[in-house]
Amino acid sequence: MIHLDNYNRILSELKPYNAQLVAVSKTKPIEDINELMKNGQTIFGENYVQELVEKANSIPDAEWHFIGHLQSNKVKSILPVTKLIHGVDSIKLLQEINKQAEKQNLNVDCLLQIYIASEETKFGLSYEEAEEYFTGPLSDQLKNVNVKGFMGMASNTEDNNLIQAEFRTLKKFYDTYKQLGLDTLSMGMTSDYMIALNEGSNMIRIGSAIFGSRI
Repeated sequence: MIHLDNYNRILSELKPYNAQLVAVSKTKPIEDINELMKNGQTIFGENYVQELVEKANSIPDAEWHFIGHLQSNKVKSILPVTKLIHGVDSIKLLQEINKQAEKQNLNVDCLLQIYIASEETKFGLSYEEAEEYFTGPLSDQLKNVNVKGFMGMASNTEDNNLIQAEFRTLKKFYDTYKQLGLDTLSMGMTSDYMIALNEGSNMIRIGSAIFGSRI
């Protein structure tokens, strides 16, 4: 069941920040996505490759983002239908995306996922690895990927000061390389998106607040 009241409230909260909403529709039926599209939502995020491909083929008018942990052997499946890959969490994965994009004659927009949390369960590049990408030869060698910015997931904690510090550090890093053409900083989910917006996020990923709890 779509919570349109929450959806409209979130949209109004986003306006002062000029930020985009990715509606996270994983495990949710096509009917719910179509209903949200009727209310103006165009960008949807999926965590699982097969589900994304099936939904993208069913609703080609939507803009589909892959926001989950992407395995190298599944890259080629999502490239034709994915507008933006959020979770590029290793240089090896970025190289594989470039390789498959070249085979398909595509240019693929990506975000480097930076490991900002204090938990070992999350994925991502270190700041040093991301910096090496921008300052080394890879950024020129990988012709079929466009790194548009960064994605970060804060620690799963009730300590708002820690969350704020993690987002703030990523924003500072983003600003360092913004002049290279970066335009997207994907930070913030249902539990922490207002903190993320106040720390400079321009793209948030919201699921349960809009689509309800997942079974």
